[in-house]
Amino acid sequence: MSPRVLPPGQKSIVLIGMPGAGKSTVGILLAKELGLNFIDTDLLIQTKTGETLQQIITRQGFLALRNIEEQVILGLELDATVIATGGSAVYGESAMAHLKRNAMVVFIDVEISLLQKRIHNYESRGIARHPEQSFAALFKERHLLYDKYADICIAAGSRRPDELVAEIVGLL
Repeated sequence: MSPRVLPPGQKSIVLIGMPGAGKSTVGILLAKELGLNFIDTDLLIQTKTGETLQQIITRQGFLALRNIEEQVILGLELDATVIATGGSAVYGESAMAHLKRNAMVVFIDVEISLLQKRIHNYESRGIARHPEQSFAALFKERHLLYDKYADICIAAGSRRPDELVAEIVGLL
């Protein structure tokens, strides 16, 4: 099977959304479907620092994690790649500008009630947020940023990852 062609001017696809939205799972399946490379920026951060995301937050604070994430994204070569970003990637304006220059940005939008069912470890998951910030407040804050940067918004609902991949491919 030959790789599918991305829209003119687009070299990659970037997935954004809340923790628990399924960006990594959908990203792997999408990369396979399109014959593209796959990168998970959370894993790149952990490889680069030798620490989990939660260890970075505990040792240096949530703003340090956001800064590291932005630097990792700025260092990405965007060529025929599906990129699953961390949920906080949208806080880095220069990182998002870098991604949008060479990629189509897809927001996987999942309802807060479903995300809360999926995330059982909110306090220890390594989510870059103010320590006192509730999940609902984080959702509201980030949702505005996801909408701002998205080229495509996928209302995920409780659909399976392969169904989301089919919708994304259909919209390319």
